[in-house]
Amino acid sequence: MDILHSKILPEMPMPALIWIHGGAWLEGNKEQGIELLLPFARQGYLCASIEYRLSHEAIFPAQIEDCKCAVRFLRAHAKELHLNRDRIGVWGQSAGGHLAALLGTTGGVEELEGEGGWENFSSRVQAVCDWFAPTDFTRINDFPRQISHSAVDAPEALLIGGTVAENQEKAMRANPIAYINQDAPPFAIFHADDDFIVPLNQSQLLFEALQQAGVEVSLKIVKGGGHGKKFDSPLLLAQLENFFHRHLY
Repeated sequence: MDILHSKILPEMPMPALIWIHGGAWLEGNKEQGIELLLPFARQGYLCASIEYRLSHEAIFPAQIEDCKCAVRFLRAHAKELHLNRDRIGVWGQSAGGHLAALLGTTGGVEELEGEGGWENFSSRVQAVCDWFAPTDFTRINDFPRQISHSAVDAPEALLIGGTVAENQEKAMRANPIAYINQDAPPFAIFHADDDFIVPLNQSQLLFEALQQAGVEVSLKIVKGGGHGKKFDSPLLLAQLENFFHRHLY
């Protein structure tokens, strides 16, 4: 975990913002989030870019267990970090967005907590931003895409330990939609209309399920954004900053 904050700490404890990197659960590291987090650190957030076990190291639920452990760690060290433990947001892209969404919908799911430490602290988060994340693996092949999500070496298969078709129960366990209830925190979802890696329907399914549960949620469809292009535009980042500011400050 890399932690960033302003050199001069504010008088009041800071809200926290956690970044979860993408990479198809196969690759990536915490360094990928530093540049995106810098503006938030300057605005008074305590920012944390975290890592999780990749699928060649351990299959699901190891990844969400590691993310939950990171949240518990921050809460456990709130005093020394000058952190407001009741104001923690999470933001991730692609595979990291999937884990961010899971953090948002599984706040009270004991079976996904793992044994990483600080078990006396909650892993709940208070706001979620999901950038172009897969959600329902059983529906990811409904639309055209550039990669096969049904092959034995598909990212989803490597994550859950077998093909989605032959492991429907495991796929459901990794689906953030399966855990949604009215207690989920506010969500801001961003997805491109021409994403052929993770199709738009993945965010639409999540958006509709959150709406039906009465959870505050928005879905921003980015025209021509592909799988990650244009998402760091000043306009989109301003919308993101406004979302976290409303819910964490």
